[in-house]
Amino acid sequence: MKSNEVKGIEIKLVCTVPADEFQALYQDAGWWRKDYTISDAFLHLIPEKSALFAGAFFEKKLIGMGRALSDLCSDAYIQDVAVLTAYQNLGIGSMIVRFLIQELKKRGVDWIGLIGEPGTSLFYEKLGFRQMKDHIPFKLE
Repeated sequence: MKSNEVKGIEIKLVCTVPADEFQALYQDAGWWRKDYTISDAFLHLIPEKSALFAGAFFEKKLIGMGRALSDLCSDAYIQDVAVLTAYQNLGIGSMIVRFLIQELKKRGVDWIGLIGEPGTSLFYEKLGFRQMKDHIPFKLE
């Protein structure tokens, strides 16, 4: 499945991506610690086991991604939206999020949430997301 091809960028659902390109995205986003010893096999599981994994490609190279964790019938969470620094501020992140929303809605998902990093509020608000009042995100420690 493909979305809009803008300026040579293709957004599509995939189940696998090259491990080195996937790791490069996580490193570029600051989500990868130097002491990680994660195998390529593990990196292949993330797109495979996500409900939806959208890759942004330029000249067949993975330059951005986003994924949805979901039951694919009612609720979903979008996470890990990342675009390589060299390709940021071109609208690719927005394309990825819109594409994921469209694909989730096609499947009947009517509740879509996410937890954004500090400083990303405006980005997500422009895409229709609002802070949930009276809700606090939690993480098991």
